[in-house]
Amino acid sequence: MITSRRSTLVGAGLAGASLLLPRFAIGQSDTRRSITIAVQKTANSNTLEVLREQSNVGERIFFTSLWEGLIGRNWLGDLGNTPSLAAEWRRLDDRTVELKLRQGVKFHNGDEMTAEDVVFTFGRERMFGNSGDAPQGRTLFTTETMPGRAGNTLPPEVPAVALRNWPALERVEAVDKYTVRFINKTPDVTMEGRLARYGSEIISRRGFTEAETWLDWARKPILTGPYKVADYRPDQSLTLVAHDEYWGGRPPLKQIRFVEVTEVSGRINGLLTGEYDFACDIPPDQIPAIESNRAFEVLGGTILNHRLTVFDKTHPVLANPLVRRAFTHSIDRQAIVDSLWAGRTIVPKGLQWPYYGEMYINDWDVPKFDLAEARRLLREANYRGEPIPYRLLNNYYTNQTSTAQVLVEMWRQAGLNVVIEMKENWTQIFDRNSQRGVRDWSNSAPFNDPVSSIVNQHGPNGQQQQVGEWTNEEMNRLSVELETSIDRPRRKQVFRRMLEICEREDPAYTVLHQNATFTAKRKDVAWKVAPAFAMDFRPGNWGR
Repeated sequence: MITSRRSTLVGAGLAGASLLLPRFAIGQSDTRRSITIAVQKTANSNTLEVLREQSNVGERIFFTSLWEGLIGRNWLGDLGNTPSLAAEWRRLDDRTVELKLRQGVKFHNGDEMTAEDVVFTFGRERMFGNSGDAPQGRTLFTTETMPGRAGNTLPPEVPAVALRNWPALERVEAVDKYTVRFINKTPDVTMEGRLARYGSEIISRRGFTEAETWLDWARKPILTGPYKVADYRPDQSLTLVAHDEYWGGRPPLKQIRFVEVTEVSGRINGLLTGEYDFACDIPPDQIPAIESNRAFEVLGGTILNHRLTVFDKTHPVLANPLVRRAFTHSIDRQAIVDSLWAGRTIVPKGLQWPYYGEMYINDWDVPKFDLAEARRLLREANYRGEPIPYRLLNNYYTNQTSTAQVLVEMWRQAGLNVVIEMKENWTQIFDRNSQRGVRDWSNSAPFNDPVSSIVNQHGPNGQQQQVGEWTNEEMNRLSVELETSIDRPRRKQVFRRMLEICEREDPAYTVLHQNATFTAKRKDVAWKVAPAFAMDFRPGNWGR
């Protein structure tokens, strides 16, 4: 009816001012709701570039709303692989996957996505920088200024993450306008998982190349998701608006605004007063108080993410693995789960998840809580009570500060002198100009194989080794074998040995508990929570 009315007015030759009326009517006819979500943080890097923002806070905002890959994830189910920007795919051999692109997908600038955009997404200019070959199928990188784009330097974090995600990618080639092939240098049974993981999403070639600078693009990327960036204010807010040409159907919301509210009390109070529609990262001890008001509920539970304590073995005391092993035996993990998480999460079997399927090692466990063993190890290490710094952010993770205080007391009972150092950001956490010791972290499994976590984060290309905290020669050799072997029984043996090294013999980290995330909202809002940090507002997950 609106279209017909517009045609009538134009045919009548009405004045330009009158022609505004149908456009006004169109705008007014959009009855979709706009919502505001209170989050602890929108991004750590002050950009919206997924290869730079590999974080829990980024996952909440980026996926399902902005960024999309060729292979998607069943966010409201088992997080398994599903068709997304690729309608189908098949294995051609151990090194090659061919994908048929979904036709008619529109970027936020109106361009149709084609194989050209996919090839560019995985190219040097956007992803890998000035990379070169290294032994055993690995890849090294250096940053460079992008050709023809003065002053536009690819940040080092981008190729670092790209090479962590795709350590042996040889090339991506366009077979035709809607068909692409990913060709690896080495065999890789996990290529489909790598295509589904965050960091493999597709961007608009034109949107990237026409941006004035890399930062301009990274703060307003041109993507395919159901919502597009309207306004981004680092450390304050991010506003998304509906992308009505979305291939998956008309987005159910007109606007989504994420607002940074660092204090839990501020998020909860804003929800109860109607300022916010959702409040994220709710600690379990706050859930009963929120739900005492019958108008509200809290959704969520365990997710594919584990909370860790991570060691820097360049510290003179932590250089001795016996001391790090003492740390791992000093922790009563179940007490933390019971007291700080009200039993709403679990102590997992090390850095792994049951959805690994045949690669899951069921008879593995985290180090046993054993103060006598911890004290014995410290005596054997000749530890004299030297202070060990524990760098900490103020509740970046739910219950982070209270967990740290409990841990310090547990370590003290074993004889460890751990001193908390509060920091403001991750740059200060990783700063090498002062002595590092212990820090907090979390690890996710973006696809159902151990290379997605233990190799991705702790292997030779992983962040822990990149920041110079920890390395182990055998672990690095095994990482390459796990990534390249097609012998599934052998791969499981390799994974077990990696756990033995990283969690028992030469601890790189120790797992505390499986992470959980809880989101509060009004009961009359019909919306389902994903078993992940990601919040899904795609068509089909809003309204009754």
